Amino acid sequence: MRISEAAQRAGATVKAVRYYERLGLVSPERARNGYRVYDAQHVATVRELRRLAELGIPASRARPFVDCLQTGHEHGDTCPSALAEYRDTIADLDARIAALRERRVRLADRLHDAAEGRTAAHGAARNDAARNGASGNDGVGMRGAEVHRAGGASADAENHAAGSDGSGGRGARERGARSDRDQGDETQLPSGLPVPLDDGGADHLPGLALPALSLVSTAGGSVDVSAQDKARSVLYFYPLSRRPGIDLPEGWDTIPGARGCTAEACDFRDHAALLREAGVRTVHGISSQDPEYQGELVDRLGLPFSMLSDARFELADALRLPTISAPGWPRLHARLTLVVREGRIEHVFYPVFPPDRHAHQVLTWLREHPV
Repeated sequence: MRISEAAQRAGATVKAVRYYERLGLVSPERARNGYRVYDAQHVATVRELRRLAELGIPASRARPFVDCLQTGHEHGDTCPSALAEYRDTIADLDARIAALRERRVRLADRLHDAAEGRTAAHGAARNDAARNGASGNDGVGMRGAEVHRAGGASADAENHAAGSDGSGGRGARERGARSDRDQGDETQLPSGLPVPLDDGGADHLPGLALPALSLVSTAGGSVDVSAQDKARSVLYFYPLSRRPGIDLPEGWDTIPGARGCTAEACDFRDHAALLREAGVRTVHGISSQDPEYQGELVDRLGLPFSMLSDARFELADALRLPTISAPGWPRLHARLTLVVREGRIEHVFYPVFPPDRHAHQVLTWLREHPV
């Protein structure tokens, strides 16, 4: 058959077939009159090349697949060399995805910082206006400034607590009940989550030395949490992550600080490279679930760090860490993060809210307090 017929049967253009010829992937015979002659094997090769192009494998990397077809295989991806090319292409995609994810994190951080800066500037301007506009004895402007200063929740926390409809506590409880029934994407936190309050349960921690205690790791073996290291490490404690197909405890979203373990893990995953740049040697998530339970989360989310199991609350008891409870779970770790250096607790984040922005909070503190 002529090139036009071969191109039509393969679903390609004549120009594409000639391009494949220049690359040496298609080699038609020549008739006596000099015209190229194509057969069914050439058509199959062009079809394979088009299919590979749709998967993101360019013709320049398609030689293993073509060779596989030419050796008599029905499909071009049944040979070991073709499978290796699949793996290499997937690795390239993973690297590009990781680079794009890091770029997105940087952009999101810049957006978050810029928005917070504008909010703070706007709030300061309002306070100045309130002070300047105070009429003497009514004190309205000053009372407004005091309320703004006394608000313990951040802007993020207020938004999570109040939700977008501004309905306050009643709306938050209704939304919390709805999210209990619909626990879909655990990386997205519902609005209206109750904000945990600082009950002083971590005030004693800064400066404490970590106990000589080894916890089982999802990476295999165990990790001595007291190991001396001049570089910083981050230990973040969380109560309970959800496994696919298994519901969280009843009323989970109504417990302050409970919801958001998966979202928090994703945030630490997405900030892993930036945390290393800021001087963090290791990151570990710690909970009371066993390593098998934790390992499912590590594998499912593709976490670049391991989890540690404090199943018997040995570390929690040694440090007198705050805990919470839920139906079916009489004791769980409260959400809390320790920045550790040379075996001592350098800084504590408690309470943690919102958890899906917490890694960025840690990163901000690290950048403001370089070693």
